[in-house]
Amino acid sequence: MAAWGELGDYVRLVNTNELEPRAYQINIAKSVSNGYNSLVILPTGLGKTLVAVLAIASALSKGKKAIILAPTKPLSEQHYNSISRLLNVEKDTIMLLTGSMTSRKKRTELENSAKVIVATPQTVSNDLKSGRLSLDGFGTVIFDECHRAVGKYAYTYIADECKVKGIQLVGLTASPGSNKKKIDALVYTLGIENIEIRISTDSDVAPYVMDKSTNVLYVDKEKSMDSILASLRILIDEHLSKLYSYGLSPFSKYDNMPKGKILQIGYNIDKLQSSNYKFMAMYNYVFLLNLSHAYDLLATEGFYPFISYMDSLKNREKKSRALQSLLNNKIVINSIINAKDSLSNGIEHPKIFKIIDLMTTVLKGKTVIVFAQYRSTIKKIVDLLNEYGTNAMSFVGKKEGVTHTDQKDTIAKFREGKFNVLVATSIGEEGLDIPSVDAVIFYEPIPNEIRNIQRRGRAGRIKFGEVYILVTRGTKDEIYLYVSRHRETRMYELVQKTRSDLDKGVSKYTKKQTRLG
Repeated sequence: MAAWGELGDYVRLVNTNELEPRAYQINIAKSVSNGYNSLVILPTGLGKTLVAVLAIASALSKGKKAIILAPTKPLSEQHYNSISRLLNVEKDTIMLLTGSMTSRKKRTELENSAKVIVATPQTVSNDLKSGRLSLDGFGTVIFDECHRAVGKYAYTYIADECKVKGIQLVGLTASPGSNKKKIDALVYTLGIENIEIRISTDSDVAPYVMDKSTNVLYVDKEKSMDSILASLRILIDEHLSKLYSYGLSPFSKYDNMPKGKILQIGYNIDKLQSSNYKFMAMYNYVFLLNLSHAYDLLATEGFYPFISYMDSLKNREKKSRALQSLLNNKIVINSIINAKDSLSNGIEHPKIFKIIDLMTTVLKGKTVIVFAQYRSTIKKIVDLLNEYGTNAMSFVGKKEGVTHTDQKDTIAKFREGKFNVLVATSIGEEGLDIPSVDAVIFYEPIPNEIRNIQRRGRAGRIKFGEVYILVTRGTKDEIYLYVSRHRETRMYELVQKTRSDLDKGVSKYTKKQTRLG
């Protein structure tokens, strides 16, 4: 059993009565307290917040101040509440900074007097640029969800300013990704000198991880759905083959062509010089892009999402010639009519009925999060679950017109047991204080290792959890399932290689730095 005494004197600044430390948290905290820029990779639900608190306490014990950054206001508020509870310091020395404070003078006073600042990166970046905030006197800056620290994101600017001042940077994430260039960029941006990575099977983590059962459930498309898809496929291949004949597409047939390859066609068209040739190519590309998306929606999501998407195309105020042609095409018109007929006859994607079957049998009465990509899919799932006697609510982002207050209210109701199934978009993956659930259902596989880890981490934090992944045979679902597994394995291998290079001192991205002060 891990003990607080294994850490330095700075542990006096932590409210140790609140929780019991875990072996891996102690081991990671020891490593981070050495002062080197550190990347901490820990699966969702395994207590990255305590690692952050210990890093802050270490800085405070040395007479320095600390900042913890989180990409969203709700996550910043969550960190502020946790840090206020877990740190043994005067509460008025901990400041929540999210840009809502209007008085610049008052804000500057509070920023300069605070020992710990919890903030969104955009706010800190703006205040640094305006001179309202100075990094003088800070010892540690923590970047939560640090996989975002690439490109022009505000994390990058702040990291650069910290490196100039010799301030320790600590990045926290469930996964930095499986792309070597992205991992290298992250290491470079944060000046990483030390990597601490843990997975559920590591010796110091295993005793604290509840078992999870991952179940891949395959379904077959409805016959009426197959018939519509076959018609649309002919139309898609017609336009794809034209792009292929122009030398702009690597494929002449759709065959579950990766979306990245379709987008690459657009990049190829942008490079064309001849305006007439470019116009013809763009016409076919726009037709292909919209129709292939509609095709995939029908194949992997259902009739309702397909119809909703086609309606959204019809309702666009400005329509290109290609879009007008698509909407007036007889095959497309008949496909929409047939989809509406199927829907009116109670036919939907087998995935939805698989969820209903799970919720009325093995998961009856249990708390569940269902993750789905599209709002139209979420609406249909919620409506049918409630129709079949399961109490469900949707959880979507601000783009759908939902306020932060609405989101907090939904989570509060879920925590209080007022409903037991939360049907969420990706907003439910990252950081938000959603309680642990008995099971997580993926309505579709996603080819993103970061989001996969975050989703699975919602289940089985304090007891046995179950994960269900729904896959439609003969669709992109099967490809994405394979890709997600491959990328997760690759992420772990790449991080271990990068860690080894850092330990050997052979990394070309960073070197041991001299701390100031």
